[in-house]
Amino acid sequence: MLTSLKGKSVIVTGGSKGIGRGIATVFARQGAKVTIAARNEADLKAAASEIDGDVRYETCDVSDWASVKAMVDSTAEAQGGLDVMCANAGAFPQTKMVDMDPAEWDQVMATNLKSSFLCVKASIPHFEKAGKGRVVLTSSITGPVTGFPGWSHYGASKSGQLGFLKTAAMELSRYNTTINAVMPGNIYTEGLQDLGQEYLDTMAASIPLKRLGDVEDIGNAALFFASDEAAYITGQQIVVDGGQIIPESLEAIEEI
Repeated sequence: MLTSLKGKSVIVTGGSKGIGRGIATVFARQGAKVTIAARNEADLKAAASEIDGDVRYETCDVSDWASVKAMVDSTAEAQGGLDVMCANAGAFPQTKMVDMDPAEWDQVMATNLKSSFLCVKASIPHFEKAGKGRVVLTSSITGPVTGFPGWSHYGASKSGQLGFLKTAAMELSRYNTTINAVMPGNIYTEGLQDLGQEYLDTMAASIPLKRLGDVEDIGNAALFFASDEAAYITGQQIVVDGGQIIPESLEAIEEI
């Protein structure tokens, strides 16, 4: 059983929907004090009211340093410090390179990759004050392991997070702080609901466990990295994908 995270101060960026909401739900269930951060206040307010537990929200543009610093400092003041930063916010527009405006590339990089750096930087003074801390990044199998047409910018940003992770682990060690990443596969979120059951069934058929993941599957992995039991793990990543990246072909799936 994981050491209780009751009373710990946690931030989850991109926490109003999808995987971020799943992470926030898992931490709140453990009795943590959770702040969810995103740009849309209406979505944040709804999520904070619907998640059981001690949950508050802060509006934040994770690509902007002043906004991130203000959000982190405000949360630390409200929650008596900061113990865990879950840098989860991300954007994933699907546009092939031939059609992509360079501005879209820059925006995805800012939202997905630059934000990881900003969230960590803003958290360091609070981890230093507490004498320890935890950072969990939400990366992806797309980019580091797999590719998909239309997600060149997304894949590059998620690979970039893992490159950032290694050096960040060394620099954060002086603050007794660990940093690790969760790499989700196909997770059922609001973004998939409008794609139709046939599409969802096709996606599930390519996964050995024959189902899409749940947002709380990612939350549980983040919870482990934030626990005392993971205190000697840093600079690492864990794939949570139901075995999706294992088969070398669809024929291999059919042999199961």
